[in-house]
Amino acid sequence: MPRELQIQSAPEVAANLQLLKEQVAKLMQVKPSEINHIEILKRSIDARQKSVKINLKLAVYYKEIFQETKLELPNYKDVSGKQEVIIIGAGPAGLFAALQLIELGLKPIVLERGKDVQERRRDLKAINRDNIVNEDSNYCYGEGGAGTYSDGKLYTRSKKRGDVDRILELFVAFGASDEILVEAHPHIGTNKLPKIIKSIREKIIEFGGQVLFETRVTDIIMKNNEVQGVQTQKGDIINGQKIILATGHSARDIFELLDRKKIFIEAKPFALGVRAEHPQTLIDSIQYSCDFRGEHLPPAPYSIVKQVNGRGMYSFCMCPGGVIAPCATSPGEVVTNGWSPSKRDQETANSGIVIELKLEDFKPYAKFGALAGMEFQKSIEQKAWHLAGETQKVPAQRMIDFTKSQVSADIPKTSYVPGTTSVELGQVFPDFLTQILREGFNEFGKSMRGYLTNEAILHAPESRTSSPVRIPRDNFSLEHVQIKGLYPCGEGAGYAGGIISAAIDGEKCALKIGESLGVL
Repeated sequence: MPRELQIQSAPEVAANLQLLKEQVAKLMQVKPSEINHIEILKRSIDARQKSVKINLKLAVYYKEIFQETKLELPNYKDVSGKQEVIIIGAGPAGLFAALQLIELGLKPIVLERGKDVQERRRDLKAINRDNIVNEDSNYCYGEGGAGTYSDGKLYTRSKKRGDVDRILELFVAFGASDEILVEAHPHIGTNKLPKIIKSIREKIIEFGGQVLFETRVTDIIMKNNEVQGVQTQKGDIINGQKIILATGHSARDIFELLDRKKIFIEAKPFALGVRAEHPQTLIDSIQYSCDFRGEHLPPAPYSIVKQVNGRGMYSFCMCPGGVIAPCATSPGEVVTNGWSPSKRDQETANSGIVIELKLEDFKPYAKFGALAGMEFQKSIEQKAWHLAGETQKVPAQRMIDFTKSQVSADIPKTSYVPGTTSVELGQVFPDFLTQILREGFNEFGKSMRGYLTNEAILHAPESRTSSPVRIPRDNFSLEHVQIKGLYPCGEGAGYAGGIISAAIDGEKCALKIGESLGVL
C-alpha cells in the first residue's frame, strides 16, 4: 500500500517531480531511487505567510509498483424503448440528470431553449460586438447552461449534498483534465468546457436519449395536479408523467408561467452588487506579497467577506486572469458576470462584489407576490441599461471615485468587450445598497492593502448570483409540494449554487424518479 503524506513545499519544488521526490525521500529517510512514484492527491496554496507554500497530499509508492488507472464511464444501457422522463434545461443539472436516468434504464428527453455549444458562439459574438441579445441563446441559455461560457468553476462548499468526487470523475471521463481531481479549487475553463459538454450530449444520444435544441417550453400540461407533459413554443405537445425542471436561475418566463398557473413558488433572497476588475499583477502582489509572481504560482485569486451594516458583503465567482462578460438574457437590460480561460492568462482579475439581500428589500415590488425579488432584480438591470445609453455598454466607475461619490473623469479600457460608460453607480442601486457598497470597499481596503484603488474599475450590476425564486419540493420525494411528477431541480429552483451542486441535484432528482418508478 502506498504511504500517504501531508507536506508543504516551495512552489518550485511542487512543480518539479525530481525535487519533490528528494524532499519526500528526506522526510521518509530513504533514497530517492527507492521511491517508484509519487501521486499528488490534493494540492492547495498557502499564501498566509510572506513565503508562499504549496500544501500537498501525496500517495508515495515506496518500493511498491504504481499502476495507472483510467477513469471510465458507468455501464450505460440502451434506453431507446424505455419509459421517458422529460428534462427541461440542458445545464449541469439537466445533463447529469439525463446521464443518471440512462444508468437507471430510463429514457431522458432533454428540452433546451437555446442552441448547442457551437451555435451559441455566434449569439455571444452578437451581444459582445453588436449589442444584440438573443432571448433564447446567450451566456445563460444554451447547451451546458450559464457555466459553459462563464468559466467552468467546479469548486463547491456543498459537500454534504452529495458525492462531489463522482461528478468530478465523470467530468474527467468525458475529457476534462485529471487536475480537477487534485486542485483545491478545480476549474476547467471556458475554452475547454464546450467540448466536454458536447461529449456528454453525444453519450446521451448514443444510448437512446434525446436532446432537442431551440425547444422552449411554454406550458406545463397538468390534470388533477399531476403533470401530463409540456407544450413548446412551436405548439408541439410532448407527453410525460415525470418532469425534471432544471431551467437555471435566469428563466424568468418559467417563473412567470408557474406563477400564472398558480403552481406554488416563493420569493427567495439573493445577492447583488458590482463586478470589480483589477490588474492581475496587483492582485498577485497583494496575495503573494511579491513584486513578481513567477512561473510556479498560478494567477492569484482572493476571497473577502465582511459584515457591513448588518449585511454580508463578499466576493463572488472570483476570476483570476479572466474577463467580464455581458450576460443579459433580454433586450433592455445590462448584466455582468466573469470567466477565465483554462490557463487564466488574461491581464486582469475580476470578481463579483455582492451584498446579501433580504425579503424585506423587495417590499416596493410586493404586488408581484412570489416574483417580487425577480422584479427588483429586473429593475436594476433595466436602470443600468438606460444609464449606459440603452446599449450593452456597462455603467462603470473607478473604485475610489465610487466610495467618494465622484463621477470618474475617464474609464480605461476594461475586459468588458461592449465597452463602458462613466456613471456614478449610486444611480444604479437603491440608497441602502450604495451606502453598504461604499463602506464595504473601504473595509475591503483595510483587509487587503492595495485593493482599494482607482486602478480598479467597478461594473454594474452583478445581479444573477442565484435564483430570485424558490420552487418548493418535498424533502423526501423531491417532487413539487403541490404538483405530482414535477421535480424542481438545480439553481433555478433554489437548490444549487454552481456546476457541481447543480449536477449533484440533477442526479438526486433522477434517482428519486427511479425509486418512484421501481427501477431502484
